[in-house]
Amino acid sequence: MRIIPAIDIIDGKCVRLTKGDYATKKIYNEQPLEVAKEFEATGIEYLHVVDLDGAKASQIVNYKVLEQIASKTQLKIDFGGGLKSDKDLEIAFNSGANQITGGSIAVKNTATFERWISKYGPQKIILGADFYPDASGGKIATNGWQEESSLELIPFIKDYQEKGIAYVICTDISKDGMLQGPSFDIYQEIVSTSKKLKLIASGGISTFDELPRLANLGCEGVIIGKAIYEHKISLKQLENFIINS
Repeated sequence: MRIIPAIDIIDGKCVRLTKGDYATKKIYNEQPLEVAKEFEATGIEYLHVVDLDGAKASQIVNYKVLEQIASKTQLKIDFGGGLKSDKDLEIAFNSGANQITGGSIAVKNTATFERWISKYGPQKIILGADFYPDASGGKIATNGWQEESSLELIPFIKDYQEKGIAYVICTDISKDGMLQGPSFDIYQEIVSTSKKLKLIASGGISTFDELPRLANLGCEGVIIGKAIYEHKISLKQLENFIINS
């Protein structure tokens, strides 16, 4: 299972939110490149970068930060947040993104997102399936998690898998930034019903012990944010996990 630390960007700074609420913003470092280099130094190869300004503006904003990290590290970066147009995508890839994540656009402009899958291929385009849990499993959220759609989580993923998607980042918004543990049950259901899917778990990671559990469920990757920044999981633990995997 790939370890993928998260760097969320507002005003060019490394921040974290709680449940996607911009009012809860906490700045962890003024220089995201420093954070990225620290990750790389411990053997981490992957990075999840979210342009939170872009998510709000519905267009790419913090591409200079992406460019800086991509040009000064060897990290393989997946980039998301506000990617809505072909121009946004072009800027992201030209700025050094290895992959991009599309969430809102996959709900609101399916024709464009399907065209991206077809043009760039399933290794480059990740489906962002961010959801609020409910009795059906969950409802997909859009626009920086400010809006809830009527789409159900698992049918949404299955539909895009049929359209060629291979990678899905699945975030339980109710757990994001809460340090209360991830949604094991939902991830298990997704893995068991969507064969060959490369599922990346996101939201709620709080302790190192959760990582082997997610790996055993069949998650292809895990995104870790606040647990690193709040020192609940150490970079040394992640280094050992990578070495021993």
